[in-house]
Amino acid sequence: MRLPFSKGNQAEEPFRIHMDNPNAVENFQLSLHRLITRNSIPPRKLVIICIGTDRSTGDSLGPLVGTHLSTMTYPFVKVYGTLDHPVHAVNLEETLEEIRQEEGNPFIIAIDACLGRTESIGYISLKPGPLQPGTGVNKNLPEVGDVHIVGIVNVGGFMEYLVLQNTRLSIVMKMAEVISQGISRELSCSFQPISSAHASAALEAYQVED
Repeated sequence: MRLPFSKGNQAEEPFRIHMDNPNAVENFQLSLHRLITRNSIPPRKLVIICIGTDRSTGDSLGPLVGTHLSTMTYPFVKVYGTLDHPVHAVNLEETLEEIRQEEGNPFIIAIDACLGRTESIGYISLKPGPLQPGTGVNKNLPEVGDVHIVGIVNVGGFMEYLVLQNTRLSIVMKMAEVISQGISRELSCSFQPISSAHASAALEAYQVED
């Protein structure tokens, strides 16, 4: 069985939109669809890795998105990183190894918060290529993803840990809502949501066909 993603030949363009844009969700979904179809070669499962921790307001963007997405189940789609089970600096390498063992060679979307300029706060960026998590707080972590999504939650450049811990929750919540709704809409267009039991059966059938 082939996933509904195929590689195109059009030039890749990063996408950037502010969370308060009235068409943010719709534009996010459209850009995500283009980004996936231009960078994925079927058949591949889809894995979404939401990086961050609930112990820091600014760094909770990924787990919030993962928690939203985990409420729906789609065949061939797996979400890692929620508020209850976050993926962060301590367990990122372990999680990537788990994905390699259990999912094979999936198409990975990586999601994380980041710091930037004052005028960039509230913007969400979707880009081709892997995410380099931890650079804003001077951590050397492995690259993640075939494409990545980052939300600029606060100002970078000085005392990053303190800045993340003092980021406004309202900004992170709004951004997480746009990202999770945009991804959910794209998944609903590409996949039919099913129960967990049916998802397990579908994955077993997929693995047998391979």
